[in-house]
Amino acid sequence: MDTQYEGGSKGDPVQITEDEAAVYDRQIRLWGLEAQQRMRNATILVIRLRGTATEAIKNIVLAGIGKLVIFDDEEVREEDLGAGFFFRDEDVGKKRVDAAKARIEALNPLVTVQALRHPTLLEQEYLDALIMSVDLVCVTDWDREGLIKINGTCRQFGKPFYAGGTFGVLGYVFCDLLKHEYISPDRSAPKEAPKNVKACAFYSRLDMALEHRWTGLTKRQTKELNPAVVHVILALWEYQNNHEGKLPDDMDAGPELGEIANSILTASEVNRQVLTSVPQDLIDAMCTSAAHEFSPTCAVVGGILAQDILKALAAREAPIANFFTFDGNTGGGSVCKMNM
Repeated sequence: MDTQYEGGSKGDPVQITEDEAAVYDRQIRLWGLEAQQRMRNATILVIRLRGTATEAIKNIVLAGIGKLVIFDDEEVREEDLGAGFFFRDEDVGKKRVDAAKARIEALNPLVTVQALRHPTLLEQEYLDALIMSVDLVCVTDWDREGLIKINGTCRQFGKPFYAGGTFGVLGYVFCDLLKHEYISPDRSAPKEAPKNVKACAFYSRLDMALEHRWTGLTKRQTKELNPAVVHVILALWEYQNNHEGKLPDDMDAGPELGEIANSILTASEVNRQVLTSVPQDLIDAMCTSAAHEFSPTCAVVGGILAQDILKALAAREAPIANFFTFDGNTGGGSVCKMNM
């Protein structure tokens, strides 16, 4: 059983060697040696290896984190081969983490990769120990109640938490970074004497973020946040919760999904001059596509997820605050500040 895992970077910080500095030279020039040092000493846990996680893992491993712990107890399926570029035809039937581990290691031999696949690791006793052993947790393509549980455990032990995933052409990234301090450019400083200032943001747990109300926003502000997409994603989570984790996969789910989406929309108190109900064509599209992965959507959402994880680790510039959504129909994304 693979319930044994090694701790994260809890000892003396590892210093970047000359060889590592040569490998990471370009990004050290971009965000500085101190930021790269933070990444080098970070241990990141990624739970579930589907398309979004595949893209995110590629980016954070190439950036030079210290250690990656991957958890997934499922086997590679034929549908994983589309967006999961760590998998090959011959991997179908193998455990995802076993199939992916060597290919992840090949991306950057300087990063240690540990693969975990025993399902009991997500039982509370083991989950506590696992989360305590890492520096940041990222969960992808998971159900709402599972995300709330893991987020709560991360809060208990003071660990930053990310969640990301896709539903067909829609996608999202949520983060709870607790109290996050970072360096940000001072926009008020004169151009000839630019300087940085220290900033701080306080984040909300996912369960609190989901209680967010949209009152107080102007018509323009509401429209910019694309509330239809936000509320369809929230409705898909509720649908999953009502159907033992299953997503809609045919048009028969349309009436129920539409009713859920509009109920959440009403409860959120969205400006009715902008949106009185979730568009039926969006509901219909989700009924047939939400359960499936599309490589371009996974690439965008996984890229945003990885970029923000690295930004949080480096503590330079403001991370997402706190719910990002992507609409593949338009190619646009928006960030909604939910109960922050």
